Amino acid sequence: MAEKLPVNSDSGTESTEEDEEVEPKFKYQRIANDLKNILNADVVTCTAVHSKFLIFGTFRGRVYLLDHQGNSVDSHLSNSEQHTHKVAVNQVDVDPKGEYVATCSDDGKVNITGLFSCENNQNLSFGKSIKVVALDPDPKSRVRRFIVGEDKLTLYERNILKKLKPTELCAVEGSVLSICWQGNFVAWASHLGVRVYDLSERCSLGLMKWEVPQQARLENFRCHLRWSNEHTLLIGWVDTIRICVIRKRNGIEAASSNLPGYVVDPVSTFQTTFYICGLAPLASSQLVVLGYRKERSANYKALRPVLCVIEYKMNSSEEICTDSLTLRGFEEYTVNDYSLGCIIEENRYFIVAPKDIVVASLIETDDRVEWLIKHSKFEEAIDLISAHGAGSLPVLSVARLYINHLLTLKQYEDAAKLCLRMLGNNKALWEEEVFKFVKCQQLRAVSAYLPTSEDCKLDPHVYEMVLYEFLKFDVKGFLNLIKEWPPQLYDGLAVINAIHDNFRKQNANELLESLALLYSYQGDYESALRMYLKLQNKDVFELIRRYELYSVISKLIIPLIHLDRERAFKILLDKQKIKPEVVVQQLEQNHEYLYWFLDDLQKIDSSNVFQRKLVELYAKYDRSKLLPFLRRSKEYVIQDALAICKREGFYPEMVYLLGCMGGVEAVEALNIIIHSMSDIEMAIEFCKEHNDNDLWNVLIDESTKQPEIVTKVLDGIVDYVNPEIVVSKIKLGQTIPNLRESVVKMLWHYNTQQEVLCTAHEIQLDDYFDSHSEVVAMRRRAQHVSDEHHCPQCHRQVLMKSTANRNCLVAFKCGHIYHELCIPGGTASVQCGECDTGNSDPSEE
Repeated sequence: MAEKLPVNSDSGTESTEEDEEVEPKFKYQRIANDLKNILNADVVTCTAVHSKFLIFGTFRGRVYLLDHQGNSVDSHLSNSEQHTHKVAVNQVDVDPKGEYVATCSDDGKVNITGLFSCENNQNLSFGKSIKVVALDPDPKSRVRRFIVGEDKLTLYERNILKKLKPTELCAVEGSVLSICWQGNFVAWASHLGVRVYDLSERCSLGLMKWEVPQQARLENFRCHLRWSNEHTLLIGWVDTIRICVIRKRNGIEAASSNLPGYVVDPVSTFQTTFYICGLAPLASSQLVVLGYRKERSANYKALRPVLCVIEYKMNSSEEICTDSLTLRGFEEYTVNDYSLGCIIEENRYFIVAPKDIVVASLIETDDRVEWLIKHSKFEEAIDLISAHGAGSLPVLSVARLYINHLLTLKQYEDAAKLCLRMLGNNKALWEEEVFKFVKCQQLRAVSAYLPTSEDCKLDPHVYEMVLYEFLKFDVKGFLNLIKEWPPQLYDGLAVINAIHDNFRKQNANELLESLALLYSYQGDYESALRMYLKLQNKDVFELIRRYELYSVISKLIIPLIHLDRERAFKILLDKQKIKPEVVVQQLEQNHEYLYWFLDDLQKIDSSNVFQRKLVELYAKYDRSKLLPFLRRSKEYVIQDALAICKREGFYPEMVYLLGCMGGVEAVEALNIIIHSMSDIEMAIEFCKEHNDNDLWNVLIDESTKQPEIVTKVLDGIVDYVNPEIVVSKIKLGQTIPNLRESVVKMLWHYNTQQEVLCTAHEIQLDDYFDSHSEVVAMRRRAQHVSDEHHCPQCHRQVLMKSTANRNCLVAFKCGHIYHELCIPGGTASVQCGECDTGNSDPSEE
């Protein structure tokens, strides 16, 4: 069985404890099963990876075939001793179909072995050490060709007679260290560098010399070659990586006939911080590189190998991630003890050490999600699942873990927002998650995000718990929820009882407003009104208007006026909403409010039945309106009004009322004007208004007692009283101020009046005679009679030649003409019988 391999990940730079851990790109599994038993007795020297199996050669010269889980697979490799080398196996290669394996060893042998058939097996002995061998990568070849590298590069081809024909391709500087074959191109390394050979043109495309490392020989490092595609070659040697592209020469380059048709272009060259043990492609510009650290441990042992993802550019690179691998016996290994195999199509990489083989696979969505959750990167985990679809772990499960994590960190608001974003309309999940907030006493944090629509309405108990927590810790928030939440979410009566049980004076305003709203939701509008009135909240008027609560407010009239008189009277003065009798009855205990109401009522209904009350209210609160009201209205008891005015000492009002009563009371009124008010002009006007001789006599008598007012009386009595009466009562020798001017003015007035009367009489006479002349002239004027006129009585023509008696006619001013004999009532009648128009003077012809 396979076991997971612990690794350390870093970003390629020196890390500290405070650095954030980087998400790994790979998951690692150590191959076990039969492999473990084999490596207990032997060590791996070389491997070849196929999509179906794994082949490796050992130090003892054995070659094993295993599946990817490390189980041995029966084949000709394991069934026969003749295919086993005598010493360590240097190279293993497998054809694309996985049917044949080529191996070579220091025993000088090259073996081509069919795994399941012996038909094309080959056994070659060279008598010297053979380091590399490569099979034709063409799936159709059926091992018809292979290449062996020694001190020269040799191509072996099998002819029709199944005989091998060797062809020397190229001489070698030293010996061939590595071969990699793709299509018609064979890349190989020697002691000087790397060449690419074109099998179609049978020529080398040139030598790429490699820099010799300091204090070491180039051949002491294994050269790692890998074709990432048909024309891209990856080279890793010592600590340098070069990416080369095999391209066809352009027209200018191909002009010289001595040059091959293809050229090798290095597109990127860069160094690594470690020695290279293998490389393979990952993405378009990324490589997976197995490295051997240059540094040593404190006891001069080898450090753990690294698997690094490198992103390359023109001549630079960047380490994306680096994993340190704990392989068995890594402290004793050298750089050439490691190798890297890969299955490019599956992004699987086999890290091979002498005593261990580990498979690195790109982590899948589930693995990434698991790692992100483990490292509390829940947001990234949710995004990953959303982008790639749910695997074994649904997104809701991750979200709930995230909510738990946020609650643990006391990030309650973020946890609530996450509930809103992830739980949707799942009622059951909402209720489960809300109870987590209950345990933390943080229902307030989630309240703003709870679903309240009909699509997802939670149990009423949930909303009530939220309200109770707000009531306990945040009364203002409690009020806001009562305003915002639909009342059908919770049991309103239960919440009302909770408010009464937890009522606090310091929060009275908020609690009273909450009660008002809750009572309104329950339809108990009278209680709601009382709460608003306690609050002095003017929303009470909107509540009355919206729900037409006019029958409820009869006992709340005074508080309503106290809250807002204008808005209250707008309701109270509307007889269709509430009767004035009800209002007046309630306002009897507050005369000022009663005065305001009746005063406004008088403006819109001057015939109301409460005007008797207004006399006393005007006398008490606004005397300026009393006299105009007394003059305007007749709906009060004059004696009661007079008593009130006498009590208050309102002389102008008393004068008016006494004047209305007439007789002795009028004299009393005049005495008030003269003695109490000392207003002689008003006294004169009062006498003129009543034009009573007794009043004038009283006034004249009083004037004789007060010489300073005699002239005013003389000026005022003109046209009303004979001035001689006043003058005659003046005592001889009495000094009257301005008497002369007053007498002259009076005489001038009488002369002017006489002239006006004479002129008016003359004008009247002239007008009379002119009108009389017009009447006489009109009477004398003839009236036209023709044959067209008919008698309204007999309906015949008024002019009749046959009967003389009929020609006596009577014409009226209305235009009707009768025969004299046809007039109803005879000629004595003075009215036209047709139109009953009075004609006192009918004309006869």
